Amino acid sequence: MSLKQQLVDEIEVLLRYNLDTTLEGIKVHHDAPPAMRDATQRLFVKGLVSQKDGGYLTDLGHEAAEHTQAALAILSSK
Repeated sequence: MSLKQQLVDEIEVLLRYNLDTTLEGIKVHHDAPPAMRDATQRLFVKGLVSQKDGGYLTDLGHEAAEHTQAALAILSSK
C-alpha cells in the first residue's frame, strides 16, 4: 500500500499541531501552498479540525494527531 499525496498533505497538517495544549490552533492563510489549504479543508470535512482554514483540533482530530505524531517519532528513531 502506498500513500497518496493528499494523505501525506493531511498528515503534514496534523503534524503542525501542538498537542501539549488544546488552546493552540493553527491558521492556514490564503497564501499558503494550495496543497496545504486543500488538505486542511479535507480535514475539516472529515471532522478533524474546527475550521476550513485550520482552527483547533476536534476530539477526533486530537486523537488522529496523537497517533500521527507518535508514528513519526517511532519511525524517525534510530
